[in-house]
This record gives sequence, structure tokens and C-alpha cells, in this order.
Amino acid sequence: MIRVPGLAPRFAAWRILHDVRHGVPFDVALRRAVRDLEPNDRRLAHELAGGVFRHRSQLDLSLAPAIERGLTSVRADTLDVLRIGAFQLLHLDKVPSHAAVQTTVGVARRLGGRRIAGFVNAVLRRVETAGAAPQPGPEHPGDDLATRFSHPDWLVERWRARFGDHATEQLLAWNNDRAPLVLQPARAPLETLVSMVTAAGIGARPAAFGAGLIVEHGRPTDLPGFSEGAFVVQDPAQRLIARFLDPDPGSLVYDACSAPGGKAIAIAPSVRFVVAGDRRRARTARLAENVARAGGPNIAVIEADVLRPPIRRADAVVLDVPCLGTGTLARNPDARWRVAPGALTTLVAQASAFLDAAAQIVEPGGLLLFATCSLEPEENEEQIARFLNHDRRFRREPAATVPPELLTPDGDLSLLPHRHRTDGGFAARLRRVAP
Repeated sequence: MIRVPGLAPRFAAWRILHDVRHGVPFDVALRRAVRDLEPNDRRLAHELAGGVFRHRSQLDLSLAPAIERGLTSVRADTLDVLRIGAFQLLHLDKVPSHAAVQTTVGVARRLGGRRIAGFVNAVLRRVETAGAAPQPGPEHPGDDLATRFSHPDWLVERWRARFGDHATEQLLAWNNDRAPLVLQPARAPLETLVSMVTAAGIGARPAAFGAGLIVEHGRPTDLPGFSEGAFVVQDPAQRLIARFLDPDPGSLVYDACSAPGGKAIAIAPSVRFVVAGDRRRARTARLAENVARAGGPNIAVIEADVLRPPIRRADAVVLDVPCLGTGTLARNPDARWRVAPGALTTLVAQASAFLDAAAQIVEPGGLLLFATCSLEPEENEEQIARFLNHDRRFRREPAATVPPELLTPDGDLSLLPHRHRTDGGFAARLRRVAP
């Protein structure tokens, strides 16, 4: 088989788009698609697939006039090929136009033969000639944000109502940038981690609020210290949530939705013991792998349902619930096209049941930390208000372990990507009042 230069990363990008469309999480699809590629090709495949998700609305707007019968006439697999080609033509200056078209046509030929290759070639040549489609002129400020930044209309409207047009545009722009790779110290202190990375010639700088180390490039498994468990990959938001718990040193902590384990690993050095659980076998396996590599000896991993806690009592319970994840769209570029307003009600109800169950095993005088990676008030402030209204055993008790500017007037931790340069997140620290 003749290898066409540049074809492998484009085909890998198409495979990522295909797998995500069929329900595979982006990170899993990425690992599968690039595992046999050289480092430069891995990075390009990642950039192409992520770029298509981040700019899909704009790409479709530019492709539509170049397709005689419109976008709806094109099969999903072929449309993904076209999006990969259009993204290179319109957003990747480092890729010459002829190379973008030639390699994308090569992917089309591999998938659908000469007829599909000819169709893709013709469409991309038209896009190359026409350039990016003009953006629609808004009748009111902010009306074109969803199209310009490729986000669902309903989500943009929610954020506009809450944050205003300017802040919403900043948030959307943040989501359309590639999230940085952030390392958090695990078995090595931060100073040692910095020395290891810089000695390897890898650029690094402190993450927001001193919560970790941003590295400029490299796959985590290829970085110095990975196999020794020197670090875990974790956004500053999650490390700040772990700091916000601030448990007593002798605590037994139950981390109820623990996978992939970053918070459990962060908490363990300051407490007596951590029971880290998750209810799905695949997630528990990933949790166990991370703990074995980078965790301490005082962490036990268990497969357990939050609604059926595996322990009777804990001094502190950490509950990072499943949510819409609207605070992590920069890190998960496909998620913006999977979130749906109807899921919000279901997730809020599930989190409410989890919160009620977790509260039952908190020792009198102990802590309950509720957390999400969402920006939506129904999942955050409103959830806590409901809980405190019906369970009078708990009260808010903010910790002084995070910067004051990250706290709401009620004392909850609130992280906004466009303001704090981290993933979005929320946490409420609740103390069970001793009888």
C-alpha cells in the first residue's frame, strides 16, 4: 500500500469525528485514532478534529454555497471530510491550500472511491476560491454569537441573559481556544516537577492561581516523571475544588464520583484515608490505574453506586456529580454539540438524589463538598439552595484555602473560564452541624 504524505493525520481526524458522532467520548476517540501516529501527526489530527468541532457552524456556512443541493444532501461521513478540508483552508495558515485539498481528497478516495473524491475536490476548490462566508449582520448586539463562535443557540442565549453580551463573547472565545495541558504534582512536589520539565527542554509556566503547571507541548505519557507518578493531568479548577475541601488531617474521606481520580490524589496527602469510588466499571478501572501510578498508599479504589454508599460514615464526603459540563467546552470541543436543554432537568434530579444520599453518611461535625464542572445555576446555586432548605443539619462553611475573589457572596466557589482562565466549576462546602 502506497502511503500518501499527510493522509494519516487527516484520516485519523475523520475517524475521531466519526466515532464521536457514534457516541464515543472525544478523549477516547482521540486516543484510538492517533495511537500509531508520529508525534507531529498526532498533534495535527488533534488540531483538525478539535478545530472542526470548535468552528463547525462557520465551516458549514462556508461549505453550503459550494454544494449544489445543500448540506442536507451530503452523507454525514462525507460532510465530516469536507469540514476537515474547509477547516484547513480557512483556519490553518501553516497548511498550503493545495496540500489541504490534496490530502483531504485522499481521505475521501479511501472512504468512498473516485466519485466521492471528485465531489470533495470540487467543493473544496469552490471554498478555496470563495473564502470564508461572510458573517450575518446582527439586528441586535450578540445575535450572531452562536454562528460566529459555533455554539448552540439555546446555550448562547442562556449565557447572554446571565453574563451579558460582552462576557458571553469572551466565554465563547475561550471555548474556541485549545485548552492548555496542565500538570498537577502528585508523587513529586511542584518544584521538582518544574525542574524535570524544564530540564527536558519543555516550556512551562504556572497555571492560574498557582494551581498546577502549564506545559507547552507533549503527550502526558511522554513527559518526564509520568511513569513514576510525579504528576496527574488536571485543570486548575479541579485542583482548586480539592483545596476548597480543606479537611481535618485525621479525616476519612469518601470521594463518591472519583474517576479519573485527580481530586482523590490531591486530597490524600492531607488526610488519614480516602475511599475513592465510581459506579461504572470502565471509569473505576481508569481511576484504579491513575491511583496506582500517582496516588498514595492511603487510597482505596472501589466500584460503588452513590445511592448505595459502601461505607456507613465518613468525616468528609466529596460529591462531584455528573452535569452538563458547560464549564469544560474548551477542553471537550465536541461537548457543545452533545449538550441539550432537556438533559438539564434529568441531571439536576439525579444530582439531587446523589446529594441527599451522600449527606446521610457524613459524620456529625463533618464536611460535604458538592461540586460540578457546569456554569448553569440550576446545577449549582439553585441545587444547594434546595438542599439546605430541606436538610437543616447542614450549613455553608467556606474555606480560606482559595483566593477570596473566587467565592460568591454566599461563600461558594465559582470559577468562570472567561474571568479566571480555568475550566468552569462550582463547589459548595457544607458542614453538618453536630447535635
